[in-house]
Amino acid sequence: MKEGVGLGSKNRKGQITIFVILAIVIVVAGILIYFLYPKIQATSNSLEDNPKAYFQNCVEDSFQQNAKVVGLQGGSLNPESSIKYGGNKVEFLCYTNKYYDKCAPQRVLLISHIEDEIKKSLNKKVNDCFNSMDSDYKSKGYTTSLSPSDFDVNILPNKIILHSNSTFTLTKDSTNKYNSFDVVLNNNLYELASIARVIVNWEKTYGDSDPTYFMNFYPELKIEKKQLSDGVRVYTIENRNTKDKFQFASRSVVWPLGVNFNK
Repeated sequence: MKEGVGLGSKNRKGQITIFVILAIVIVVAGILIYFLYPKIQATSNSLEDNPKAYFQNCVEDSFQQNAKVVGLQGGSLNPESSIKYGGNKVEFLCYTNKYYDKCAPQRVLLISHIEDEIKKSLNKKVNDCFNSMDSDYKSKGYTTSLSPSDFDVNILPNKIILHSNSTFTLTKDSTNKYNSFDVVLNNNLYELASIARVIVNWEKTYGDSDPTYFMNFYPELKIEKKQLSDGVRVYTIENRNTKDKFQFASRSVVWPLGVNFNK
């Protein structure tokens, strides 16, 4: 009997080690992407000198606020399956509606989903900023030509980038053409969502997780697990330095009220 228990303990420790290694691999891969991604050049803050600075200043506040809301809600603007927590609708990233069963992951491509959600939240703002920029430059005596194009949102280590291929031409004493527009937001959403994905794997595999394991490997993170009613848990992952947060809910291996599983 003791030998069987020892073997099971070794297997469990081995699986836990695999999850920890997976978390490290995800973050390291993100860091490599960060260094390989083309560098964004700093721009002047002068409206007269640089429409790119105008665009960044116009979009930045909404960009930051919407990224914060999406992070607090489990990665979605309007979560399909959620629980109210701390004034937010927090989405279930791992869920089962049955008792005893382990949960099933709800967002396999989590980071891609978050990128799409942030983009969706900024569609109107981006269009309004381009139109406002065009109008303001005309009021200053410029002849303008605006060719709007689609934009993308990319979540990378330590930052989120909005990139638009729109072109904007200004003519007064001379003609200047601006072929693309970028807004860079300092944010740790990539790292936080990567850890969330690994915690979801624990919930799927074991029916629970221990935040201490992750905080031992990532001391810059603060991870809280709040137990709510009917077996629901809400995880809050926070960067201690930047205060960026990501929250999500899970329901896994729930025991009905009155059942003593220690018997």
